[in-house]
Amino acid sequence: MNTGSTGQIPATVDGAGLKAAIAPDLVKIEQAMQADLAAITCDMAPFLGEVLRYGLFKGGKRIRPLLTVLCYRLCGGGEGKSKVDIYRLAMAFEYLHCATLFHDDVIDQALTRRGRPAVNVAYGETAAILAGDFLHARSMLLVGQGGGVKALEVFCEATTAMVDGEFLQLHNATNYNLAEADYFAVIMGKTARLIGATCEIGALVAGADVQARLALRNYGIHLGCAFQIIDDLLDYLGDEAKTGKSVGNDFQEGKMTLPLIIAIDRAEEKDRKRLLVMLASMEERKGGFAEASSLIARYDGFFLARTKAEAMIATALAQLRIFDQAAVQQEMAVLAALADYVLSRNK
Repeated sequence: MNTGSTGQIPATVDGAGLKAAIAPDLVKIEQAMQADLAAITCDMAPFLGEVLRYGLFKGGKRIRPLLTVLCYRLCGGGEGKSKVDIYRLAMAFEYLHCATLFHDDVIDQALTRRGRPAVNVAYGETAAILAGDFLHARSMLLVGQGGGVKALEVFCEATTAMVDGEFLQLHNATNYNLAEADYFAVIMGKTARLIGATCEIGALVAGADVQARLALRNYGIHLGCAFQIIDDLLDYLGDEAKTGKSVGNDFQEGKMTLPLIIAIDRAEEKDRKRLLVMLASMEERKGGFAEASSLIARYDGFFLARTKAEAMIATALAQLRIFDQAAVQQEMAVLAALADYVLSRNK
């Protein structure tokens, strides 16, 4: 096991260096997914295969499977008895992620995803739901085959948390005085726990000890929380040409994301009431995005949300201190660079 406290946060690499460092792994992840779908096409209805190819291979950052591969190598994976087909295992997390996107777009009646028609628009809601169901089932099979019962337990705990998070969000849908604690409970379930599981399972199949597994799970959880906060900010401040999504969707749908929660909590009574009035009316939300954004900025909602994301990233990086950087310098640098990327991304 490559552990041994150094007390230092690892050095990172710049954007170009990160792309170069992860390119070979991204190619292998993509190849594994292509090969998997090609191998099972004969057992599927041709229409299902078409829907899956449309939804899986037109964009996507592949961060979740990449984290599995990196954490596997960080913990000595590939050496001796711990050698497994890590790319085949890792793609399970991309399958599950895409399954949730298919289903989310049906629930939200989304029109676009990654700059083009969403699966539910291109192929219909029924096809989107069934394709998502297939990917969910396939992801469980891959984790069970590649990681065994313990990995499947970790995986299923994360997927259960995702559903819990969705139900908690549904329960809070009309609570416009939502506390930050409620918000973080939702994103922990919907986003962070799965990213933590991708890291933990990579460590688990490499034969890592409990300390290393816990550190990498916590790295992933805090990375996931920061990722979601930045998503919240991009929905207000992003460039539609880069994000591939319409700016303002969250507010127009009445979603209580962190910048808005912070602003409502900090606002003077008059402005607080105005925000609550807009949230309570669909018509007000549709026409009030610019006004709401101005009020959020006035009360530092954007600034303070970003500050919280930065704190999450600092905590994520601190988890890496237990590893011996000299032994796994490349993996450490890439994990640190991915943390930086989460803060700097614009899509």
